[in-house]
Amino acid sequence: MPDLNVMPEPSLAAPSMPTGTGKPLSVTRLRKTYGGVTAVDEVSMEIAAGEFVTFLGASGSGKTTTLMMIAGFCEPDSGGIVVGGRDVTRLAPQKRGLGFVFQQYLLFPHMTVWDNVAFPLTLRGVSKAEQRRRVGETLEMAGLSAMARRRPRELSGGQQQRVALCRALVYRPPVILMDEPLGALDKKLRDQLQTEIKRIQQELGLTVIYVTHDQEEALVLSDRIAVMRDGRIDQFDTPQELFERPRTPFVADFLGAANFLPGHLETQTAERTTVRLDTGGLITARPQAVPDGARVRAAVQPGRLVLCPPDQGFCTGTVETVTYVGTLVRVTVRPMGGADTELVRLELPAGRAPALGERVGLTADPANVSVFPDTEDGG
Repeated sequence: MPDLNVMPEPSLAAPSMPTGTGKPLSVTRLRKTYGGVTAVDEVSMEIAAGEFVTFLGASGSGKTTTLMMIAGFCEPDSGGIVVGGRDVTRLAPQKRGLGFVFQQYLLFPHMTVWDNVAFPLTLRGVSKAEQRRRVGETLEMAGLSAMARRRPRELSGGQQQRVALCRALVYRPPVILMDEPLGALDKKLRDQLQTEIKRIQQELGLTVIYVTHDQEEALVLSDRIAVMRDGRIDQFDTPQELFERPRTPFVADFLGAANFLPGHLETQTAERTTVRLDTGGLITARPQAVPDGARVRAAVQPGRLVLCPPDQGFCTGTVETVTYVGTLVRVTVRPMGGADTELVRLELPAGRAPALGERVGLTADPANVSVFPDTEDGG
């Protein structure tokens, strides 16, 4: 795959490393098919200048294909892409002027860090003096000044990825596209680079579109997240809104591995909804647009469940597993009401775990409970 960062682009003069350099991006009804398979199906969104947006989804959800169409590496069957008021839908990648950071670093092994970062400017005919200023500023911003004369083989994976990021930033693109750039790194290094990427994006006011399948990474980095499934966007919202108020069972499960408790809607008012669970208990949720008496699933995240005394809360059950995972313990509880009932999963602070075999009650704040129609496809 060609490296968008090294393609010529006219009109690059800029006096300094500015802030607020991003531009808005609009995607309208993008569609892409391969044979009889629809990879992206009528995707539309508006992305503001300076916004960090993540496409989040499992393999095959359409997130990377959508990014490739925005970049110009993949031509849409239909739909439009506008960057800063300019229609780029049918332009070649090098004419869009967008920055791209791949999961593979794509650095030139025979060049120094400095020369790798300067290469896009060299192709664009930027003067040597301006190159020195821009490359120096960019490397300093990324904490790489001391490594300017090293070659890629002398760098760690995280340092190489920062060089790739610098190369995409050095010519001030209006939008930066990132395709799982941290996917090959270990967790500690990913966490460090997430902080660096977010800091740089905020300092420069960049518009960033980021692709990942890692839910935690998306929550940490993003202003908004497009959760994708089967080529469509299930929900496009802020991290908090997605986690606290998922609009579909898929989003509730994908973002937080929600527990789904089957039952039927018993009562509802303007303030709250009450569900009679199949295990017999009542669980209260925030208001929902579900018909009275309908079969439903009450969804609640493991970290939002609270232990209470037996025979209180919405159900009583027996603790089946307790797993220590550092600051948290993960607990599963078998609700009373039949051998075929699904285990309920909890995440509790370390030190507050119940004992195996202990009889406990479960409760939750109604504000943390969602209710969805009980459909077979989970949509």
